Amino acid sequence: MKTILFQGDSITDAGRTANFDDLGGGYPRLVAARLGCDCPNDYDFINRGISGNRIVDMYARIKCDIINLKPDYMSLLLGVNDVWHEIDHQNGVDAVKFEKIYTMLIEEILEALPNIKIILFGPYVMQGSGTVATEEKPDKWTFFSAEVAKRAEAVKRIAEKFGLTYVDLQEKFGKAAERTGDASYWTGDGVHPSVMGHELIARAWIDAFKTL
Repeated sequence: MKTILFQGDSITDAGRTANFDDLGGGYPRLVAARLGCDCPNDYDFINRGISGNRIVDMYARIKCDIINLKPDYMSLLLGVNDVWHEIDHQNGVDAVKFEKIYTMLIEEILEALPNIKIILFGPYVMQGSGTVATEEKPDKWTFFSAEVAKRAEAVKRIAEKFGLTYVDLQEKFGKAAERTGDASYWTGDGVHPSVMGHELIARAWIDAFKTL
C-alpha cells in the first residue's frame, strides 16, 4: 500500500485539527474518496495540514510530519499565510526567505526520501465581495495579491529546479471565477475554499497525480 500525504495550511487542514478528523472536510477528503473508491486498498491517506502555517512552521515540523511518515506521494499547498500574517500581525515571511526555506524543505525531503513523488501547489488569493482584500481596500489588495504572486512564482521555480509537478491554483481559481462572475462562489473570503472550491483543488490534484 502506498502512502499519500497532504501538507499545507488551513486550506488543507479544513477542520482536521479542530475536529480530530484525520482528513478534514476539504480537498484531501475528496481526493481520498475518489482514489479510495477507484483503487481499493492501494493507498493510505494522511492529512497533516495545520491552520495558520507559514513556511517556517512547516520547516520546523519536517521530521515528525513528513520524513517520519515516509510517504510515497506528497502534495504541498503553502504561502498565503506568509503574506497574510504580515498584514495582520507583522509576522510574515518575506519572499526571499520564503524561497530559501522552501528550497531547504524540499532538499531535505528528497535527501531523506529519494523516491518520493511531490506535487507543489502555488498559493492564491481572490478578490471579491466579502474577501480578505476587497475592492474597497485597494491598497491591501495590491499588496496582498502582489506578494502572494511572488510566493507562487517561487514555488514554481522550486518545482522546476527539482523536477517536481507544479499546479497554478491562482490561474485555476481565476478561470473558475470568470465562469461564475464572482470569486466568492469558489472561496468566500478570498482564500478558504467553498465546497466547490475544494472540489476544484481536488480535481487539479487528481490531474497532477496522474502525471506522476
